[in-house]
Amino acid sequence: MSYLAVKHLHMTFAALSGMLFLLRGVLMLQDSALLQQRWAKIVPHVIDTVLLASALVMVFWSAQYPFVEGWLTAKVLALIAYILLGTIALKRGKTKQVRLAAFLAALAVFAYIVKVALTRQP
Repeated sequence: MSYLAVKHLHMTFAALSGMLFLLRGVLMLQDSALLQQRWAKIVPHVIDTVLLASALVMVFWSAQYPFVEGWLTAKVLALIAYILLGTIALKRGKTKQVRLAAFLAALAVFAYIVKVALTRQP
């Protein structure tokens, strides 16, 4: 598999991850029972696993590493913030207000990650 194919796989799964997070956030705000279905608990993990695996392949193939390349460091740190905010938004937030705030913040962080990926500027 070529670097370009892995990059396209990564971009596709990043888009799928973002869209699915947006859908799950909307369902959370609506108190939808769909969030309790099996697919809603499994599919995000599969998508995010492929996303992470493709990212690791690109890191090693390109020899661009976090904490060496500033833009990649920014993406990794933002990813950690996105994951934390996402868990608050979808699971751990005690009130709807807290969940909504975390959801909106997570979407903003996701947009930042995409911006950094496209521009390679933190």
